[in-house]
Amino acid sequence: MADLLIGALLLAALVAASRLARDLRTLPDTAERRLTGATVSVVVPARDEEAVLPALLRSVHRVDGGVREVVVVDDASRDATASVARAGGATVLPAGDPPAGWTGKAWACHVGALATSADLLLFLDADTVLAPHALAGLLALHDRYPGLVSIQPFHTVGEPYEHLSAYFNAVSVLASGAFRRRPRGRPLAFGPCLLTSRAHYERVGGHAAVRHEILDDVELAAAYDRAGLPVRCAIGGRSVRMRSYPGGIRQLADGWTKNFASGATAAAPGPVVAAVAWVIAHHAVAVGALLAAWALLAGHAVPLGVGHPALWAVAWVAVSGQLRWVLRRLGSFGWWTWALFPVPLLAFDLVFARSVVRTTVRRSVRWRGREVPVDRPNSTERRA
Repeated sequence: MADLLIGALLLAALVAASRLARDLRTLPDTAERRLTGATVSVVVPARDEEAVLPALLRSVHRVDGGVREVVVVDDASRDATASVARAGGATVLPAGDPPAGWTGKAWACHVGALATSADLLLFLDADTVLAPHALAGLLALHDRYPGLVSIQPFHTVGEPYEHLSAYFNAVSVLASGAFRRRPRGRPLAFGPCLLTSRAHYERVGGHAAVRHEILDDVELAAAYDRAGLPVRCAIGGRSVRMRSYPGGIRQLADGWTKNFASGATAAAPGPVVAAVAWVIAHHAVAVGALLAAWALLAGHAVPLGVGHPALWAVAWVAVSGQLRWVLRRLGSFGWWTWALFPVPLLAFDLVFARSVVRTTVRRSVRWRGREVPVDRPNSTERRA
């Protein structure tokens, strides 16, 4: 009876995750959209990005038409970001210190948008890379949903520690529910790649409307929704890629600490519950399998209620196989991230716990050498 109950619960969690992941919208590899008419200004907020900017700028210059200008806003970088950007053919603007009540990234995006002139604004994180056909796909999606288009890039994984982002990538996409072809609940956006018309950007108040938010992309999507403008998300696929957190495991931990606990409260309840159940199922399989294996190796009978070892063997194969299926849509994660899933799962637990402590107890997160307060201004300031 215990085996049947455990099996039923695990199956329910896996089915729920499959429903979230089976219809993820992916930016097309090619598009028939003609690259004529509206022009695009690319804005790149950059702080200490000398290592990744050259790849982005090369890719932007290779896209198939439509880009009028590329502006890199140097957010008080402590490295050679500005000179590298100039060498890559971009216009460089110093952001200076953000005014009181502004986050650094929101201020940099605001400065960049004011300095450009094209009909469309494409905000790109410095660690993204565009395929030559990417702009056609972005414009085609924006033609269908002329509000805010948000792309979560395909995660190109480099060093071994970067594979520890596996569960963060999977959970953020599944729990958001925003990448399904028929998303439900509150619209969300993901900041690495955002495309909007200048008219709509100014209509919602631009980044000034979200100047104090840690997750400015999420709140920007809410601003578009309040204005009655559509928000659509897609997976980058072969068109938009990124390599996040190449600066070491501390950078990875800081980045996900900043994003995760804060973003968990913004998603729709249904997908969040399904994603949480999915993660709990992975924990159950990891713990159950280890307990059953320990009992067998020690020559003891498997404790009543732990489950038969064969059940856990089948569950391990099912969980790791489904994780492989999901991760292949999201990034170039190594085989061990799914075959030995308890390892990245433990990293997920530790960083998520750190994020909860930083956002609920310390009320601040650290990013790019700055302490960013979590406390939001009062309603009067939010309307200013």
